[in-house]
Amino acid sequence: MNVKRIFGTILTILGIVGLVYAAIGFVQSSEGAKGLIVYAVLGLIFFLTGISLVRNTTDQAK
Repeated sequence: MNVKRIFGTILTILGIVGLVYAAIGFVQSSEGAKGLIVYAVLGLIFFLTGISLVRNTTDQAK
């Protein structure tokens, strides 16, 4: 079990949740636009970091 892959998966899921939350808030015309932008940016950072960790981590047979 590779810790980097698990952490990358968790970051990817958190990023997706943040992006979906921000998108729903924008569609519903929420008044807290500044907060939604923060969620969108953090979600994007988490998503890209998680994808990068999963993609660049190699499996090593023992």
